[in-house]
Amino acid sequence: MTRLDNRDLEILRILSREGRITKAELAGRINLSPTPCWERLKRLEKAGIIEGYRAEIGLKALGPHVMVFVSVELEGHRAEDFRRFETAIDAQPEVTGCWALGGGFDYLLQVVTRDIDSYQRLIDRMLDARIGLARYYSYVVTKPVKSSGLPPLEMLLGEGGQKK
Repeated sequence: MTRLDNRDLEILRILSREGRITKAELAGRINLSPTPCWERLKRLEKAGIIEGYRAEIGLKALGPHVMVFVSVELEGHRAEDFRRFETAIDAQPEVTGCWALGGGFDYLLQVVTRDIDSYQRLIDRMLDARIGLARYYSYVVTKPVKSSGLPPLEMLLGEGGQKK
């Protein structure tokens, strides 16, 4: 178990909003000298709490696009059916997120393409590939409302800052 204190939580909050912040500036913001701040960062990375650093891309600035969430139900529910589908999805660059679900549907996909026609061509390719897709339902995103990227850490950790 990795114990997190208020400074660790603040490091996570700052990095989730400002991934390019310098280590010196981060140390100053959490009121630590650079070496202990660096040690905390390394500990958070080693524990798998910080998984990476990335840039947020402004898709609108790149050109027209459409984002579609797709709920998927598979034909079969054996381990090999799930593996076949997941392997096929991993090879599709338009699928930018995929989550296995418990409940009514098997997967939720996040798809980003240039337009609805290119989205439909992707679906047609997946149906033709016989990857086990039985049913799918498409939900076109009309506008982003919230995408903070950071869940309420204190709620996840419970009392004492200990990772659950």
